[in-house]
Parts: sequence; C-alpha cells; structure tokens
Amino acid sequence: MAGEKTQGGEVASAGLPQFDIGTFSSQITWLVITFGLLYFVLSKFILPKIGNTISDRHGRIADDLDTASRMQREAEEAEKAYERVLADAKAKAHNVAESTRSSINEEIEREITAADQEAAAQAEKSEARIADIRTKALSNIDNIARDVASDIVKKFTGKAPTAAQLKKILNG
Repeated sequence: MAGEKTQGGEVASAGLPQFDIGTFSSQITWLVITFGLLYFVLSKFILPKIGNTISDRHGRIADDLDTASRMQREAEEAEKAYERVLADAKAKAHNVAESTRSSINEEIEREITAADQEAAAQAEKSEARIADIRTKALSNIDNIARDVASDIVKKFTGKAPTAAQLKKILNG
C-alpha cells in the first residue's frame, strides 16, 4: 500500500497526509510560523483590548459599588432625617392636641360655670317667687277657711254663721 503508483506516475501515500514523515519538517515550520503569528496578533492586538475591557469593567464595577455605598449612606441619612421630622411632627401634633384639649376643657368649664350660675340665679328667683306665692296663699288661707267653714255650717244647719261665730270656730 505504501508507495502505490497512480496513473501519472506519482507515488500516492496511503493514510493521512499530516502523519507522513516526509512532510514533518514543513509542517513543524508552518506550525511555528502560524502559532508565532497567532501569538503576535493575540499579544499585540486582541489581549490588550480584552485586558483594557476587563480593567474598565473592574473600574466601572468599583465606581458602581462606590456610588451604591454612597447612595446607601444618603438613603440612611434621609431615613434618619425622615424619622426626625416624623418624630417632630408627632410631637407637634401631640402638643396641638393637648393645647386644643386643654382650651376645650377650659371653655367647657367656663360654660358649665356660667350655666351653674344661671341655674342658681333662676333657682333663687323661683324660690323667691314660691315664697311670695306661699306668703300670699297663707295670707288668704284665713279667708278661704272662713269661706269653707261658712259653706259647711250652712250645708249642715241651713243658715249662714255670723263673722263672730266663724272666728270662734276657726280659732278654736
């Protein structure tokens, strides 16, 4: 098989051409040239761009992390400021509620006092009026008793008693 002749008189080798021992030196030469050229292109053009990209990316990531930590600090400060403002607002609202409550209580007390005074004045007037009516009623009681006694005696006896008889009956 090795060394078979073709129609043109050339010797055809059997198997893969890269395993032909006669072509090893040229293959190794082209391999060194190809890898050298590939190494040169990679080291001078491609790898520096990749390195720059990686370095830029690390820089961007570091900047983003710095920005994120700065923003986090600002957010924490804003939260603290918000908490302070909220506490101040709660305290102010509590003070307003307390002052409103105390002013309303004072107003209620004033109105209750005024109503008590007015009720006391009305009660005083009413008691004076009742006392006046009682005095008038007591002053008329003698006349009423005289009239009633006269009517009773007249009904039982059929005659009206005299004033002296009525006085004697009533004083008794």
